[in-house]
Amino acid sequence: MEHLRVKDTKSDKVFTVINAIFLLTITIVVLYPLIFIAAASFSSPSAVIAGKVWLFPVDPTLKGYQAVFEYNQIWTGFFNSMYYTAVGTLVNVILTVMAAYALSRKDLRGRNFIMIAMVFTILFHAGLIPTYLVVRDLGLLDTRFAMILPAAVAVWNVIIARTFFQVTIPDELLEAAQMDGCSDFKFFFKIVFPLSAPIIAVLTLFYAVGHWNQYFQALIYLRNPDLFPLQIILRQILIQNEVDASMMIDVKSVAERDGLRQLLKYSVIVIASFPIIMVYPFVQKHFVKGIMIGSLKG
Repeated sequence: MEHLRVKDTKSDKVFTVINAIFLLTITIVVLYPLIFIAAASFSSPSAVIAGKVWLFPVDPTLKGYQAVFEYNQIWTGFFNSMYYTAVGTLVNVILTVMAAYALSRKDLRGRNFIMIAMVFTILFHAGLIPTYLVVRDLGLLDTRFAMILPAAVAVWNVIIARTFFQVTIPDELLEAAQMDGCSDFKFFFKIVFPLSAPIIAVLTLFYAVGHWNQYFQALIYLRNPDLFPLQIILRQILIQNEVDASMMIDVKSVAERDGLRQLLKYSVIVIASFPIIMVYPFVQKHFVKGIMIGSLKG
């Protein structure tokens, strides 16, 4: 049978054109700052200061990245951010998945009360000062745990994961496992956990991005520069323009102080964004599937 194609009406064609123009505009608005930062990081400082960089690098050079690699504090911050992201995300995902699964079980007594109590913390936050006092009294100030434990569980992620378990894990599966003598822990680790790859990917991405971009907690709880994450170092360069004097001597032949600030500013932004950009394609499939399933309740 010959394939019949429905012709678009005039209004459909107009809508398609307007929609394409709108989406193209949004894409340009989102992508251009990223393209500009990447181009500026490979351009000479004089070209950046003069405003000659628009789309492509001008007088291409790697001096900015060379200056970054010679700044020892940046490497320390990069390692700290990797540590906080890896350990913090692991703690977040484990606690969130276990809490969400428990709350998804209909045989858990008081689960509605527990859920209401957790949601209450979203609506009425304790505030910065009480939270700081709790962290201080627990002896977590100026330690790595201050970047991990205070935000160990995000209630919104628990809600998403709980909904995922309610939709994905049928009660009949649990009943069949219990009839075969399967305990709750064995059922969770042998059946639930392997079936939870999509939502685990979603939670991992959410938490990892949050930890990688975290700087406010470090600003409040940390005083030791050896514990600072990369974002604090980036903040010092972008806002406070703090550059190690010893490094200035090493790159004195490259540019003056103002030029060096520009090189570091754009180069560090690229380096700080690179890990997350590289990880996202590997979890994109699970991310889309998990976030759609977790957003619906059967």
